[in-house]
Amino acid sequence: MDTNVTVAEDGAGSPAATLVLPFATDGGLAARAAIGLLVLATDQTIEHEWRFLLGEPGIAVYNARLWNDKEIAPETLARMEQDIAPTTRLILPGLELDVVAFGCTSGSMVIGPERVRERIREARPGIATTTPVEAVDAALGSLGARRIGLVAPYQRRVGEAMRDYFVKAGYEVPVLAIFDEPDDTIAARIAPAAIATAVAQAAAHPEVDAVFVSCTSLRVAEAVEALETRTGKPVTSSNHALAWHSLRLAGVTDLLEGRGRLFRTPLR
Repeated sequence: MDTNVTVAEDGAGSPAATLVLPFATDGGLAARAAIGLLVLATDQTIEHEWRFLLGEPGIAVYNARLWNDKEIAPETLARMEQDIAPTTRLILPGLELDVVAFGCTSGSMVIGPERVRERIREARPGIATTTPVEAVDAALGSLGARRIGLVAPYQRRVGEAMRDYFVKAGYEVPVLAIFDEPDDTIAARIAPAAIATAVAQAAAHPEVDAVFVSCTSLRVAEAVEALETRTGKPVTSSNHALAWHSLRLAGVTDLLEGRGRLFRTPLR
């Protein structure tokens, strides 16, 4: 392509040129995968952890914030359903995405993954979707784990509802460890050392063959490799499993190091 040159007079009467230059296009930041992520308005953690987990060339994550109440309770979680479709519409309108992930574990439990999928597909018909509860189910299945130690920040009734959800899904949950904290903004500041201690205590139960840390606000992803070394058992979390599942649903099959056993495991 030839360069077009337009010559004009500038304010001082001297010739000024505007160059219209040729260019080529490539696949952009999302050359391998474009992942949409619905982030809760109160979440302080998931974007940071996903940058660590999915920071590979050609993989891009595009976020939109979904309104929620900072108190994590069944009533407040259920209200989020009405905002899923309009929030999804904010993510790269008119451009293609490979998958949309809903970033709330307890919300996906209360609303139900099928209804979350329906709401997302109102904005993105036919797109692949995932939620933390679906992602953890896929992760545990791929790891061959059926007896889980469940660690969560939630108040007792939400934590016990999460345990019951996984029991109904066919898992054994020999131990539930909760911090009994209903405020999502405080849960995000629970120290990683406290979480690591809870993981170790859950993993020490003789009937546990994997540990799941529930809640996208808890900081776990960067410590998974060390936690697995410490406990000798697979460890995953809401953010960790959701990122892995999104990657696999988007067609990226790479086995990635430094992110724990799950990221070296294909989707089964």
